[in-house]
Amino acid sequence: MIDSEKLVLPLIAAPMFLVSGPEIVTACCRAGIVGTFPALNQRTTEGFESWLDEIEAALDGTSHPGFGVNLIAHKSNPRLQADLEVCVRHKVPLVITSLGAVPELVEAVHSYGGLVFHDVINLRHARKAAGAGVDGLIAVSAGAGGHAGTINPFALIAEIRQFFDKIVLLAGSLNSGGDIAAAQMAGADYAYMGTRFINTVESRACEGHKSMISESTAADVVYTDKVSGVSGNFLGASLQTAQAAMEAESQSGTTAEPGDDGGRKEIDFGKELLAPEDEAKAWKDIWSAGQGVGGISDVPSVAELVHQMQQQYKDALNRMALLGSDLGK
Repeated sequence: MIDSEKLVLPLIAAPMFLVSGPEIVTACCRAGIVGTFPALNQRTTEGFESWLDEIEAALDGTSHPGFGVNLIAHKSNPRLQADLEVCVRHKVPLVITSLGAVPELVEAVHSYGGLVFHDVINLRHARKAAGAGVDGLIAVSAGAGGHAGTINPFALIAEIRQFFDKIVLLAGSLNSGGDIAAAQMAGADYAYMGTRFINTVESRACEGHKSMISESTAADVVYTDKVSGVSGNFLGASLQTAQAAMEAESQSGTTAEPGDDGGRKEIDFGKELLAPEDEAKAWKDIWSAGQGVGGISDVPSVAELVHQMQQQYKDALNRMALLGSDLGK
């Protein structure tokens, strides 16, 4: 249910925890790309549905390619079934699943004509998701922000393409229109960008997060499983700040978060992602970012960013055409 004829770029703005909301989704759709958000960015299923109402009202009567919702399909997410029922009720065009490929979920989305794309970081995950009947695989390669893998993007796409002939998306340090073209040249159908959209006007990221991205390079990004139990990329300075906060809590007699003793943290997304917003949890101040931060120095509106990428994309395709015409001369 993505209307490719209404896309100005083969691009999906990734759903980002605590960052993506109705504002960035509607801005992306109006700019001609697919906007998405995590269902768990709202504290309750009722709140999640209210966001869908808001997005649908804002996009009513406009021409756009469609939007998507991310569902955490891990067994520890107590809201999965209720949120899925909301997606079915609203006929959400695209459902992006993470941390679990569930055939029943795919069937539910397919029942109304929706699409399901699934995050994968290796060949084993990709084969399992393909077996569940998903419509697309998101190759989350080395350097991607948030929960990410360690495999080179060329290697990951090549392995996936050996057995999967449906839609493939590439994620990992993509910032520009040239990067989108490169993703397609490597075998992807769409580019999947997260970090670049953190630094936009419509992003819900705090100013500190945006400033840290603008001031960071790839060397400042740390890959760790200590935040949620799933390995991912985070800004090292924010990890240090959060660690200091947890140490202070520990000294004051407050129980620190699991995993702060250096051991691998047990995954519990129900506890981690659904805590009340006013509850002090130091790990929520740990800011995600991919290794592409060194190429980000501004905070444009989504419309401005997409317009800039359109020109970059055209320039990249023109360069490729020129390179191709020189072959054999």
